[in-house]
Amino acid sequence: MNKSNLVKIGHSDVYATPLGLGTNAVGGYNLFPNLKDEDGKALVRAALDNGINLLDTAYVYGLGHSEELVGQVVKEYDRDQIVLATKGAQDFATGEQVIDNSHKFLTNQVNQSLERLGVDYIDIFYIHFPDHDTPKAEAVGALQRLKEAGKIRAIGISNFSLDQVKEANADGYVDVVEDEFSLLHQDHLTEGMLDYLHDHQISFVPYFPLASGLLTGKYDHQIDFPADDIRSQIADFTEPRFSKVLQAVDVIRPIAKVHQTTVTQVVLAWYMQNPLISVVIPGAKRADQVKANAGALDITLTDTEYRTIEQAFDGFKNTTSGKSLADPD
Repeated sequence: MNKSNLVKIGHSDVYATPLGLGTNAVGGYNLFPNLKDEDGKALVRAALDNGINLLDTAYVYGLGHSEELVGQVVKEYDRDQIVLATKGAQDFATGEQVIDNSHKFLTNQVNQSLERLGVDYIDIFYIHFPDHDTPKAEAVGALQRLKEAGKIRAIGISNFSLDQVKEANADGYVDVVEDEFSLLHQDHLTEGMLDYLHDHQISFVPYFPLASGLLTGKYDHQIDFPADDIRSQIADFTEPRFSKVLQAVDVIRPIAKVHQTTVTQVVLAWYMQNPLISVVIPGAKRADQVKANAGALDITLTDTEYRTIEQAFDGFKNTTSGKSLADPD
């Protein structure tokens, strides 16, 4: 694969496409109802067949099942051309979820992920959430030893605050940070997270880039969600914020028309042209969605179009709405 079209991950020698695939709907039976294994594997194949080389999974997606399904598909392709990213920190040994960043637990997590994925190395391993007790630099140090042993190629941390990121990177070992960020949730711009990552050559991978579908253009009026629908509890879907979101999304529609593409593809193209973002990882539930998302790789926005979108969402830079999902305690 031509490295000129790829993004270097932190200080590592891992190179990824600027568009990846989030695989929480691949085997994440504990997150989504009525998932089928074959549909999940079809998502992974659609990504790899359409120019996407980074697959982002996690132990907590199906408690290892997502990793198993992703690994099964990877065996059908050239492993060296694929960037496998996975995450771990959750211990369910007691029946309750406990976040553990200890050296012993993270080492076991990496070894177990290698087994479930059926590979000899993991390209990016993230500490999925910080725990309350383990010094952050000590936790990253455990991954550094695994990196030196050849089991992982890049060190990642996810859902860490800016202060926690700085502590974790005390020895300069962190290659990549993954956290929630979108045109609707730009807190990391105003609080300095993205500036810190840029200054320290740490890659940034935003999750929830399409903001639960709000940035796809599929909503055009207020919708009442049932109480058991997670969207009913997200501030983005409540007034007056919801109407402001729709107004901003409407600015994207004529730009999509010019490029003869979709709102979703334009939004993904905007992220890929943002110098503070390394790889964007939208999820999907259907293979045709993955293929459509991959079309964003061929879109180049003009400087004017990029700034127009940036300005349309300027009101979402100083938001205290918080994350869409709460951190586990």
